[in-house]
Amino acid sequence: MHLQVELFSVQRFAQRAPDLVVLPHAPAIEKTQLVLNVDKQLEEVRELLEQMDLEVREIPIQSRGMYSSRLKSYKQEMEKLEKEFKRSRIAYSDEVRNELLGDDGSSSESQLIKLREERAHLLDNTEKLERSSRRLEAGYQIAVETEQVGQEILTNLHSDREKIQRSRDRLRETDANLGKSSRILTSMLRR
Repeated sequence: MHLQVELFSVQRFAQRAPDLVVLPHAPAIEKTQLVLNVDKQLEEVRELLEQMDLEVREIPIQSRGMYSSRLKSYKQEMEKLEKEFKRSRIAYSDEVRNELLGDDGSSSESQLIKLREERAHLLDNTEKLERSSRRLEAGYQIAVETEQVGQEILTNLHSDREKIQRSRDRLRETDANLGKSSRILTSMLRR
């Protein structure tokens, strides 16, 4: 089953995730390589999670719960890792900017405070956007599940309709046969 392989891939990524924390403390050349590598790995994990989500929707309802809860925990872990990576990236970009601008740390205290406040504000807005995205995704999943239930109901109704039509046809045929039998018996009695 593809889902097992994908679960293993996500677990393997989660084990290597501590690289995200190391980012601000690594040498400059390694940082660039780490950023590219982690970006690529995060994208791969996002794709795996999407594939897993699609596969979980196709699993029979009886065993879907276990896989859904695993998938949900993996998505939550992925969100945590992405936030941590964003923070590390911001710290890295600050270092690069300071190196390029030749800033030796002599910025005024008020500018640093203002930058920190702006960064905190941006992080808050990003988190709000992510929460909204999660809510939209949850709404979308509910809509998909509702559509599946509706499709099952329509299939059942179609099947019931066919059964009723077959029963009605048999009833008409039986009624016609009874009428024929009645005419035959009547003609036999007259003889």
